Amino acid sequence: MSETWVVTPTCLPIVLRRCHRCPSGRFRANGKFRVNANHKLLDAWLLALCTVCGDTTKLAVLERMHVRSVRPEFLNLLHDNDPRLAAELLQDPVVRRRNRVALDWDNAWRLEGGAQDRAPQSHRPHPPARPARSAPSEGGAIEVSVRFAARIPVRPVRLIAEGFGLPRAEVERLLAEGNLVSTVRLSGKLSGDFTFTLKR
Repeated sequence: MSETWVVTPTCLPIVLRRCHRCPSGRFRANGKFRVNANHKLLDAWLLALCTVCGDTTKLAVLERMHVRSVRPEFLNLLHDNDPRLAAELLQDPVVRRRNRVALDWDNAWRLEGGAQDRAPQSHRPHPPARPARSAPSEGGAIEVSVRFAARIPVRPVRLIAEGFGLPRAEVERLLAEGNLVSTVRLSGKLSGDFTFTLKR
């Protein structure tokens, strides 16, 4: 038996950066951009608001770029405050390094796929919750392919526990006993596609 699960973002992650106005270190990007033109040179920033005091911080996207070197469609997305562009830029390691920020993805993703997602629409909870799957019966095995719709760092043990509705301690035990196997290490964090097999 095999299944495919997909880790999907539900909102933009929290930006971790020290606030200059209060002790907070957490900012929420709202998908808004600011573009400034100085003659033929452009600067652009993604704006984020402190989750405590509401102060605004700017994450540099473009710095002193000649207008001819910026694709018109990219500039249009900036002017339109495109939320998909904001999500893409936050996941760009170059942008994060330039601005010296990290991301907190807690409560910003959900797990899709499995038995509950295949249920008729009328039987699904609203709003959709992270679905519970059925663990394989005794003596059975299930192979699960996990796909990431965005580069979201997730602990596989947490993912598997939520996916099957098992306590994390149970998943750790299955891993230690060799009943949870994968070609990748399951004890750290992953943000790329992987496959695992659970044997019971």
